[in-house]
Amino acid sequence: MNQRYPHPAQSKSLLSLFPHAVGHGDEGVCLLLAIGPYRLLLDCGLKGLTSLKNGKKPPADLVFCSHAHPDHAQGLLSLHRLYPGIPIYASQVTVQLLPLNWPGNQSSQVEGFTRFCQGWSWRTPITLFPDLTAEIFPAGHLPGAAAVLFTYKTPKRVYKVFYTGDFSLSNFQLVEGLSIELLRGLAPDVLIVEGSYGTIRYPHRRQQEKGLMERIHEAVNAKQTVILPVPALGSGQEILKLLRSHHQFTGRDVDIWVDGEVSGACDRYLTLLGQFPLSVQNFAKHQPLFWDERICPRLRPLTPDALGQLRYPSIILTDRLDNLGQYILSDTERYLILAPEHFQSRLLTNEAFLKLLAGHTEVNLETYVLAEHSDSRNTTQLIHNLRPQHVVFVHGSPLYLADLTSLEELQNRYQLHSPAAGTLVELPIGDRFIQPNPPSPNHYEGELNEADGSITITLAHNITLDPRWSNFSDTGLVEARWQGEELLLRGVSQRELLNEGSSKMTKGRDDIDCCRTCAHYKSQRCWNPASPLYGFKVVPEGYCPVFEAGDND
Repeated sequence: MNQRYPHPAQSKSLLSLFPHAVGHGDEGVCLLLAIGPYRLLLDCGLKGLTSLKNGKKPPADLVFCSHAHPDHAQGLLSLHRLYPGIPIYASQVTVQLLPLNWPGNQSSQVEGFTRFCQGWSWRTPITLFPDLTAEIFPAGHLPGAAAVLFTYKTPKRVYKVFYTGDFSLSNFQLVEGLSIELLRGLAPDVLIVEGSYGTIRYPHRRQQEKGLMERIHEAVNAKQTVILPVPALGSGQEILKLLRSHHQFTGRDVDIWVDGEVSGACDRYLTLLGQFPLSVQNFAKHQPLFWDERICPRLRPLTPDALGQLRYPSIILTDRLDNLGQYILSDTERYLILAPEHFQSRLLTNEAFLKLLAGHTEVNLETYVLAEHSDSRNTTQLIHNLRPQHVVFVHGSPLYLADLTSLEELQNRYQLHSPAAGTLVELPIGDRFIQPNPPSPNHYEGELNEADGSITITLAHNITLDPRWSNFSDTGLVEARWQGEELLLRGVSQRELLNEGSSKMTKGRDDIDCCRTCAHYKSQRCWNPASPLYGFKVVPEGYCPVFEAGDND
């Protein structure tokens, strides 16, 4: 029989990890941890179970699900049906949220599944086998999200493996962050940690929330209806709580509508209020957390019958990215589609969405940042406080994970790994420090020349081989700023060019080629299929590399 997983006997080490999927791109997370004689499946975010099928023999001794997001949980129902004897564990809140991953199944079938997913209590060691225990800790990120510590005892020593799942150290509106105080000095042998944001640093969570509320506030004041495409579970409910409690919206006469599976997730949250932070429970004692037609701002589910009740301006949250046009009911009203930053690429490759923009001159797209994961600052802080021997990075762009494994402050202290799916990672434990081969260097040498009042920076052409180069260079504009003694460069994105506020970046460009004089500039939009701004409203002073001179006035 052809085994599709690494049996512990195949590993040279007592600890090893075989990733069936590591969260690169659109794939989910599914990791097989071998610890002593046991095989533990960490999450099952697979869309298909081909790599897990092993005839009648289960692919693991047990499954642990870190949280209820689809990229970590969507394959669990199929796995249970295929191997009903495998024990599946999660936090008690996650057990209740898991059915949201399978809205197309009959409710009774999905709810019955939760009987096979056993809920664990926080910070209570569970004996899985006589020599193996597990303990879960709140991980932030999403209600019920859990980090897990596995402890394996042998006559010679004790081995510890800590898996974060998706996590955040910051407190959100509906969930408190992962507490470093509970973990400081834990010193696991292996830390399996997500690196979704790579080495990116974001402002404090409260600053991000303030910026989003201010932008929605400005749009509503300008009589724009705001449409927020969001995932069904997580950030949508966070935004709704913000809108209900933020001082700029408290008591404001505006309608907030919730459509799609976001509405069902809100209903499920309401059944779990006792599991939320005390601040949320106290808020819900004085006014409804979600549905409320009496206290402004009014918050209601958007049923098909309610579409005719839409007033302008309104605020609409939905997970139906393919059907945003149903909310555009008038060519005379103004609309702002405000999407999470990571949704932008999905929207710009969606044919229906591009047609929507091309067909309605009063529809604009902007993005915002409301980080759901820890950035590099918090990720490295967690690592330094845990002090593991091995650090395995999963979940994120391969380039972002390579950036993390290239950090000198980590390379000097820990054995770093960033495996691809299907690659067995040996995790030998001992006093000898063996650093795996580092990833390809991501530093580029260049020259700087100053002449005639301008400065030119020349870099080696191999920098263009990095897939991130196209995003960096697509508008031909850069912004520089000092960070200590270092000068940082970043590309000015098409989002900023679309924003009228970005005109300060293009001021003084009247003497060169610009959108206003381009042959493809019509009705304040770019209609050049070769341009990254195709179909978008652009400022007249903007510029892109595929400019073609025209006779536009």
